[in-house]
Amino acid sequence: MSHQILLWVGFNILVLILLAVDLGVFHRGARTIKIKEALCWSAIWIVVALLFNVVIYFWRGGETALQFLTGYLIERSLSVDNLFVFLMIFSYFRVASQYQYKVLFWGILGALIMRAIFIATGVALINTFHWIIYVFGAFLIIIAVKMAFEKEKEIHPEKNPVLLLFRKLMPVTENYVEGKFFIRKNRKSLATPLFVVLLVIETTDVVFALDSIPAILAITTDPFIVYTSNVFAILGLRALYFALAGVMELFHYLNIGLSVILAFVGAKMLLSKFYEIPVTVALGVVALTLIVSIIASLMFPQADKTRSKPAGTAADK
Repeated sequence: MSHQILLWVGFNILVLILLAVDLGVFHRGARTIKIKEALCWSAIWIVVALLFNVVIYFWRGGETALQFLTGYLIERSLSVDNLFVFLMIFSYFRVASQYQYKVLFWGILGALIMRAIFIATGVALINTFHWIIYVFGAFLIIIAVKMAFEKEKEIHPEKNPVLLLFRKLMPVTENYVEGKFFIRKNRKSLATPLFVVLLVIETTDVVFALDSIPAILAITTDPFIVYTSNVFAILGLRALYFALAGVMELFHYLNIGLSVILAFVGAKMLLSKFYEIPVTVALGVVALTLIVSIIASLMFPQADKTRSKPAGTAADK
């Protein structure tokens, strides 16, 4: 037990150090992240995840390493679809590009805590009530069908219940105040619209976790592997956002690919009592589906169309 506690504490300390170095050294101060820099950082986070996978291989063996890699690939691929929602949120609230990195940084830090809670709950449910795995499997297939036939994503931050409650409890300034989340004015604490955006990002991630956590639990119920693969996928999310923000609409078949992946892992859960699909097969299906959806998107581009962007400033919401 003491060994497990040290393992979890040590890993989370490592994550906090990486985040501190990222924000405090390499991204100090508000500025716009260029695509070249974002691509470099995205590659760095991928390399760090793969190096950790090597550690898992020598420490826990090849099977566990494959579980980590498959879980990481699933979480990473699902996060790409989530990036478009972040783009819509920033557009809706008209957040200046130089402040987006800060919002994503603190949003991801909160997401790590929320994911840990979701994972602990999911593993506990499966270990206590094994039949819940079939519920998760059916849920993923329903989400997959919905995603496959989803024509266009829509967001309605003004209907977010957490945001509505927050506005009743805390006054919000009319305009952004540099890159601050809170300010003091007339001896009163006021939130800024930037904190409102952070709140929307955080609550949106809870929705994302509802499909991503059950998806990886289809691969393994080892809480450490589930958590670490989630963490590394999330850590690279900021860099991936700035690298793909301008070209995300090119991958219009990605939704189909992700729906196939979710349907596959859902079926894997439903069939687990009768046939256990090997991790190597699961990894191959996930990788092949992503490759095919990306190639299809590039080979058969969709006709140009203008997306209607919500009007109004943060103060109007």
